[in-house]
Amino acid sequence: MDFTFSEEQLAAAEAARGVFAGVAPDAVPSPALTAGAVAEGFDRALWSRLAGADLTGLLVGERYGGAGLDAIALCLVLRESARVLARVPLLEHSAAAAVVQAYGGNELGERLLARAGRGELVLTVAAHGRTGHDPAGLAVTARRDGSAWVLDGVQTAVAWAYDADLVLVPAHTEADRTVLAVVRREQDGLVLAEQVSTSGERLAELRLRSVRVGAGDVVEADGAWEWLHALLATGTCALALGLGERVLKMTSEYTGKREQFGHPIATFQAVAVQAADRYIDLRAMEATLWQAAWRIASGAPGALPAAGDVAVAKIWAAEGVRRVVQTAQHLHGGFGADTDYPLHRYHAWAKQLELALGPAAAYEETLGDLLAAHPLS
Repeated sequence: MDFTFSEEQLAAAEAARGVFAGVAPDAVPSPALTAGAVAEGFDRALWSRLAGADLTGLLVGERYGGAGLDAIALCLVLRESARVLARVPLLEHSAAAAVVQAYGGNELGERLLARAGRGELVLTVAAHGRTGHDPAGLAVTARRDGSAWVLDGVQTAVAWAYDADLVLVPAHTEADRTVLAVVRREQDGLVLAEQVSTSGERLAELRLRSVRVGAGDVVEADGAWEWLHALLATGTCALALGLGERVLKMTSEYTGKREQFGHPIATFQAVAVQAADRYIDLRAMEATLWQAAWRIASGAPGALPAAGDVAVAKIWAAEGVRRVVQTAQHLHGGFGADTDYPLHRYHAWAKQLELALGPAAAYEETLGDLLAAHPLS
């Protein structure tokens, strides 16, 4: 492994820093100050700036006008977005476009990818199953009806569902396979029920009642859903890393200025040890993230399938980001709970990321199953 980033990947991260430099975390709507969802939709102005910087088509190939980069580049950009709590569907949109490109047919790609790359068409993914604790690939059934597919079932906590033009829905077939259906938000039989996330964002329970989807809008290739889920989970780890790094920096700045007994509290051993432990968490989160992203981007073989590296990264991300924000709240004292200060926003987002696509325990179980099936010699 070589974790040195390419010039193209570094350029994407630099472009992202330029776009996100204008985002003030203090101005991000607070779930503590808002009843219900913090906003009806995502930050469209920021989305337009991302599109203008060619970041909405990061994983879209050059033939469709995109940048043609990989999962590593996406994670670098997501890391920057989380540092400022950017309210955009960049992860879901990019992952959906990537799986259509990698596993969908040419006709579907021609219809979707150029517009998605320009940010004109917004994509999202239903990835949390019926309850958030069961496999998303089993929450919806798909059966053939002539040349079309008919979908029935429920997917919970679908991010940006009210804003997206298209939702990628994993569905289970009678042949015990998982396909990905591209469903329009206004499709007959599709009903959205509002939900609110821990971070205050507007989610939706997606109810599908005999929703008909043409064969050309269904990705039937083996492994498509598993690859998409791995990319979403790894992107979530990148968001957790960026958020955690920003929170630790805020904590360092605060403890370096806050004085007790005539000295900055950062000089106290108990404070320094806690901060050092959280720094170690972040470095472990970073190393496991790049390992997972590299496996997805390169397709390189390993002792375990790539899902093993993704599971390790998600375990560290979920537990690490929780410890980072908890320590930050502790070291900030009462100031950390002040709603005029942005730390409480980061805490709410961290809880959302910790549980997104499953908590650490779910990935520990996945890792155990993989170790049992692929014993290490």
